[in-house]
Amino acid sequence: MTIKEAQEAVDRWIKEYGVRYFSELTNMAVLTEEVGELARVMARKYGDQSFKPGEKDNLGEEMADILWVLLCLANQTGIDLTAELEKSIEKKTQRDSLRHIQNKKLMA
Repeated sequence: MTIKEAQEAVDRWIKEYGVRYFSELTNMAVLTEEVGELARVMARKYGDQSFKPGEKDNLGEEMADILWVLLCLANQTGIDLTAELEKSIEKKTQRDSLRHIQNKKLMA
C-alpha cells in the first residue's frame, strides 16, 4: 500500500464507519496520546522498565495507531503526505549529506 492509498483507505473508512473525522485539535490530542502509548512500550521493551501483568509487546500496533491518526490529520488539512515526504527526504539529503558520514560519534 502506498501512502496515497493509505490516505484514501483511511478516508473511506471514516466515511463508511466513522461518521466523520474528529476535529483537527481532537486528532492532535489523540496523536499525542498514541505517541505516549508507543513510548510506554518502547520503555518496557528497550528501556529499563518491565511489562506490567497484562501488558503486551504491541510495538507495531502502536506505530500503526500513530500512522492512522497522522493520515487522518493529513486528509483533514489537505496534505499530500507522499509529496511532503519526498520533499523532506530531499531537504535532509541537501542539508545532511555529509553531516552524519563525517560524525565521529557514529563511526564507533
